[in-house]
Amino acid sequence: MSWLFQFLAIVLGLISLGWAFQLYGKIKEKDEGTEEMRRIAKAIQDGAQAFLKTEYQILAVFVAVVAFALAATINFPTAIAFVFGAVCSGLAGWIGMHTATRAAVRTTEAAKTELASALDIAFSSGAVMGLTVVGLGLTGLTIMYMVLQGTGGDPTPVFGFGFGASSIALFARVGGGIFTKAADVGADLVGKVEAGIPEDDPRNPATIADNVGDNVGDVAGMGADLFESYVGSIIATMAIGFAMAVKAAGGDLENLDLTLTTLPLGVAAVGIAASIFGTRFVKTNDENKLGEALFRGLFVASLALIGLSFVLGVIGSFGDGFGTLEDGTWFTVMVCIWLGLVAGVLIGKVTEHYTSEKKGPAQGVAAQSNTGAATNLIDGLSVGMMSTYGPILIISAVTLSAFWLAGLYGIAIAAVGMLSTLGISLGVDAYGPVADNAGGIAEMSHCDPSVRKRTDALDATGNTTAAIGKGFAIGSAALTALALFHSYAKASDLTSINLLSPNVVAGLLVGAMLPFLFSALTMKAVGRAANQMIEEVRRQFRTIKGIMEGEAEPDYQACVAISTKAALREMVIPGLLAIGAPVLVGFVFGVDTLGGLLAGALASGVMMAIFMSNAGGAWDNAKKYIESGQHGGKGSDAHKAAVVGDTVGDPFKDTSGPSLNILVKLMSIVALVFAPAFLAAHSSKADEKTDASEAVSTETGESPTKQEEQAPK
Repeated sequence: MSWLFQFLAIVLGLISLGWAFQLYGKIKEKDEGTEEMRRIAKAIQDGAQAFLKTEYQILAVFVAVVAFALAATINFPTAIAFVFGAVCSGLAGWIGMHTATRAAVRTTEAAKTELASALDIAFSSGAVMGLTVVGLGLTGLTIMYMVLQGTGGDPTPVFGFGFGASSIALFARVGGGIFTKAADVGADLVGKVEAGIPEDDPRNPATIADNVGDNVGDVAGMGADLFESYVGSIIATMAIGFAMAVKAAGGDLENLDLTLTTLPLGVAAVGIAASIFGTRFVKTNDENKLGEALFRGLFVASLALIGLSFVLGVIGSFGDGFGTLEDGTWFTVMVCIWLGLVAGVLIGKVTEHYTSEKKGPAQGVAAQSNTGAATNLIDGLSVGMMSTYGPILIISAVTLSAFWLAGLYGIAIAAVGMLSTLGISLGVDAYGPVADNAGGIAEMSHCDPSVRKRTDALDATGNTTAAIGKGFAIGSAALTALALFHSYAKASDLTSINLLSPNVVAGLLVGAMLPFLFSALTMKAVGRAANQMIEEVRRQFRTIKGIMEGEAEPDYQACVAISTKAALREMVIPGLLAIGAPVLVGFVFGVDTLGGLLAGALASGVMMAIFMSNAGGAWDNAKKYIESGQHGGKGSDAHKAAVVGDTVGDPFKDTSGPSLNILVKLMSIVALVFAPAFLAAHSSKADEKTDASEAVSTETGESPTKQEEQAPK
């Protein structure tokens, strides 16, 4: 059935891209509103376009250098796949950002008449992002596999595709996160706290940069993040499935059963069909049911996926297609897919509990704001720490259950199941920044207050869906990294990791440290960039006469330039750390020490990501809860304290936390790609030691064993 799964992947991947193009055309037909609205939207579009263009120029050099290194140390097909993966990831981010920046102004205009139309445009923009990611990811990966596969259908050459996607994702996430949070912090601290003007006020010089940042960080960055999770989970499952096929055939590579190798392609394909079907159910004109409408679409897609995957399993089981499975049956494999799917939804709901302004934890943070910023910060930190246990227990339960049902393959296919409906789940997440920008445009263009009321309703739901999306991204990252870790173990002939080995323990400790170092680098980067932004906003308030009276226009482009330069400069070191650490450890200390490094990074990285993302989400929504009129409302002391908490939480939830997802996955895929080189390097070192030992024994006339016996103990 291998050919069928590959055929489905190509066809439905292309359908996904076609559907995304159709949705984009529908968005473009909508009215852009007044001349003032179009002018503001154009500034946001130009800023986002300029940032991505400059970022991609820098990344093109990086891709070329790494591709050359891969061709020299691994092989040419892996280098080709790396370049193609990087191009697909970058293209997906660019399409999503391009669509979002054009949908926001149309959402604002639609909100002048009714909420349903505004929701339709904003969600359609998010769906373009989601369907583009899965379309490019699945089509690109399948084409690479069909063209570059090794002997017997070996998927090893396509590991490079995942490496390329991961590399672009990390730089996009870190760079976009630094950009958006530098602008956000500057706009909040100087505009809202010092100057006392509302959010998105056109008098604030950092407002345009803030809106640009929403697109490059939360649309392009998030899209690249989940693109690499998506392809990474598929690649890891293909690798494990192929290893089982080879083992079942006794090493004969001529006539392998590739059903399990290509099954993840088929699952991802029917997931696209389910996602497209689910998008048809996201409709409402009641601002109190926005979250319900979005969740309904996701729920329908999940049910459709369960049915379609069952049919896929039945078809794949014909002719004993699952005969190479070491543990379980075709049905238990399907159950693993469903477990991953359910786990993604559950992690999202747990995240919603800890971050939504309608729930106790965020409201508790808001209440603590009555006694100042210190108590707000203390409570937000505790909420973030407390929020780790739910997702970790869910991930652990899925891991154990999937292993019991179908072995290592069950764990890997569960990750594919969690990400199979990414077409709609990413759409639900990416809709948020569009709604946020729509509110900003409404404020800056002085629309009727009823317009901002509708966009605020969209934005409030968008904040919750964005937090849920981050939780989903973390959960999928954990399962994907775990699957990649097992693939690395097979590629490097590791059957176990000995915790009594000093090398492994050292690797474990260093790996656990890396997420902290990485987070420190990204947090400091945001702090430095925000410092420049704050000084620039203060300078403009001080030197541009008439700015506070609305008689003079701020220099928006100066703030955009500060965020752009800072983001591009600061993203380099964290990116090199993520790629350089596993390569250095693998070549110097070997595959077992690197295994310890990956295990330590996975454990601490997932914890840190959950903690930072949820603490930031709780601080953000605590502020919004106060702004809704609670605890004194806008301008109160509680509100000022909440703004400080939100400012600290911004780089937590939008820069460092989400970037950790990519760190743990990128390190795993780098280890997987370079595993043959690590083995070869240490094999040659072992040969050198053997030759040296033999040379000594020849000179002394004694055997190496005899010398070892005589050596002092």
